[in-house]
Amino acid sequence: MKVVAIVGSVREDSYNKKLAKYVQKRYADKFDLEILDLSGLPLYNQDIENNPPEAVTDFKLRVKAADAVLWVTPEYNATIPGVLGNAIDWLSRVEKVMIGKPSWIMGASMGNLGTVKAQAHLRDILFAAGLQSPVLMANEVYVGAVHTKMDEAGDITDEATIAFLDLVVANFQQWMEQTAKTQYA
Repeated sequence: MKVVAIVGSVREDSYNKKLAKYVQKRYADKFDLEILDLSGLPLYNQDIENNPPEAVTDFKLRVKAADAVLWVTPEYNATIPGVLGNAIDWLSRVEKVMIGKPSWIMGASMGNLGTVKAQAHLRDILFAAGLQSPVLMANEVYVGAVHTKMDEAGDITDEATIAFLDLVVANFQQWMEQTAKTQYA
């Protein structure tokens, strides 16, 4: 199974980027996870949406080719970061490559609540007309106080968090198998 991760932070030492890399490494035997880089995406501009720069075309092709999207979002000002909103704007226009594509969401922050508000907003956004992405529900991953649960290398050190991630990944796989069965039935 091919999954792309869209991380809502371009900061090199981002906890959310580290979380995506941890998932990529820990579950390499479960699915192929490619972490997409949003740093080269220009700001969405309707004037060029029908003839976008190569960075946009490549980004959309990678999302289109994936079986699912893993969204890994920080929380800025109680919502999703602008860089993530910009990526979503590109995905929701012209080809609309997210329509029908399964999504699941994670996030990490130093605060106790993880990225609760950002994830709630992201779920709402993913149901918008230009996206219409089914979302794995009841498997929200909010890694709060991440600085106490992750080491410098980006490995999760908290056993309860690891066990929960294992459960969510198993639920994601089961959901994807069920989704495939209903699509081809």
